[in-house]
Amino acid sequence: MKNINKTTLKRILKYMSLYKRFVISSFIFALISVAATLVAPIIIGKAIDLLIGQNQVDFTKLSMYLLILTGVIIIDALSQWLMNMANNRLVFNMVKSLRNDLIEKFQVLPLSKLDTMNTGDLVNNMVADAETFSDGILIGVTQLFTSILTILGTVVFMFVLNPIIAAAVVVVSPVSILLARFIAKRTKKNFKESAQLRSKQTSLADEMITNIKTIKAYSYENELIDKFEGINKEWRDSSIKAVFYSSLVNPSTRLINSIIYGIVVLLGSLIAADIITGVGVISIGTLSSLLSYTNKYTKPFNEISGIITDLTSSIVSAERIFKILDEEVESSDINNVSPNLEGNVRIENVYFSYVKDIPLIQNFNLKVNKGQKIAIVGPTGCGKTTLINLLMRFYDVNSGAIYVDENNINNITRHSLRDAYGMVLQESWIMTATVRENLTFGVKKDDEEIKQVLSSCKLEALVNRLPNGLDSILTENDLSQGEKQLLCIARVMLSDPKMLILDEATSSVDTKTEIDINKAFDILMKDKTSFIVAHRLSTIKNADLILVMNKGNIIEQGTHTELLSKNGFYTQLYNSRINNS
Repeated sequence: MKNINKTTLKRILKYMSLYKRFVISSFIFALISVAATLVAPIIIGKAIDLLIGQNQVDFTKLSMYLLILTGVIIIDALSQWLMNMANNRLVFNMVKSLRNDLIEKFQVLPLSKLDTMNTGDLVNNMVADAETFSDGILIGVTQLFTSILTILGTVVFMFVLNPIIAAAVVVVSPVSILLARFIAKRTKKNFKESAQLRSKQTSLADEMITNIKTIKAYSYENELIDKFEGINKEWRDSSIKAVFYSSLVNPSTRLINSIIYGIVVLLGSLIAADIITGVGVISIGTLSSLLSYTNKYTKPFNEISGIITDLTSSIVSAERIFKILDEEVESSDINNVSPNLEGNVRIENVYFSYVKDIPLIQNFNLKVNKGQKIAIVGPTGCGKTTLINLLMRFYDVNSGAIYVDENNINNITRHSLRDAYGMVLQESWIMTATVRENLTFGVKKDDEEIKQVLSSCKLEALVNRLPNGLDSILTENDLSQGEKQLLCIARVMLSDPKMLILDEATSSVDTKTEIDINKAFDILMKDKTSFIVAHRLSTIKNADLILVMNKGNIIEQGTHTELLSKNGFYTQLYNSRINNS
């Protein structure tokens, strides 16, 4: 086990320590089980000695030994069952804690980090790695401890019965351990590579399923199948190597154990036949007990070699999980204030870039009064969505400051800041849940308030056609894009925020639906500070202020009429969109 990261083992033990009662229970029942297993060969040996010699069988003692043996077997079976129960509870609770920690970690990871992570990898950590960890640790906890106890116990009993035979067994047995270690070192590398390829495969499968319509639209199925088959082949080859090396352990150690068994048979027979003298006598029953102990002594070495293989795979998965858990979290805002924000926004000398030395937003300044509608337009990559990320503190500015009601947002708790905003994005998100749960996401509202909002968003017909009304379960495929968007708008209306962010919210709907959405927006934006990132410039004509951005800077600002009169960049944008619409 030298090739296994000690830090990882310590962390696994830390998770085990959370459930000490199961560890202690497992320890106690394992001791009882091993003790019963070790006592049985002595009883059987004594019973065999009672059968030696014609007309000398002591049936009374023999019956007593058989009765004791029956009791020992029952105690052993019951102890093993209780030990397995404790181990199952221990491992499943550990995995539950790990998965809970992962979910909690995802909530506090900076979006800047999550944006660089592959969704498939994260899902793989939650499901496949946790499952592999569970299986390996369960086998380890169940078998490793009992195997070690069995080895120690059999050595003691064998030395009591015959020190010469016991010494011979102990001298030869390390060969089995060294062989297992040699193979285990080569196994971990292959299991690690296999886990990485499995994660890559999961990621590709996730992308394929999520974007299946786009894939079919571009007739890209064959290329993706070839790509998947390529990864699948790499994973197969790596897994075969890992399984090959790990499968060498058991037959190799069995060979060594068979040799040990042969040595015991030979020495025992020579001593019993008085060919080897001066080392005491040995009865047939005692030799039988020694052979039984030899089996019990060598069997755990086979199990331990298999356990090492399973633990290696398990710990590789644990390392991948811990790597996520060790990622740096968002800076704490526990000491920040939670004011009731009204919607006055001021941006002063803000600089921001996603990648160092590649500038994006530079010396950005803006003042927005409560209730104003601010439209943000510009070509792709100019910084529109980046500005939204900064306003919401999804990303922190490199320098400068953003204020809401004269509070620096770095001094406001993220919860209170984001609670003051309502967001409607281009990609609408619908949970697989009831209509009511989708609408009251994060808020508590009664049915009357919900129905009023549904009426404002022209969604009564949608709800009425569903079999159970507000209690109908929705999925992504139940709604059109426009209905999803209207549902998201209704969700924001119910939360009644002080400020709004509408990020390309009508760019992917038809003209009629856009009219319905804009009417809902008019209701939603009333008396609220609104930031509107617009692709269709026709949707922002009535904005109080239009910011024209390019390469991270505001190059023009004013009302729609004022900007058109300047005949500048905005006019070019507007005319190009009108001509192409």
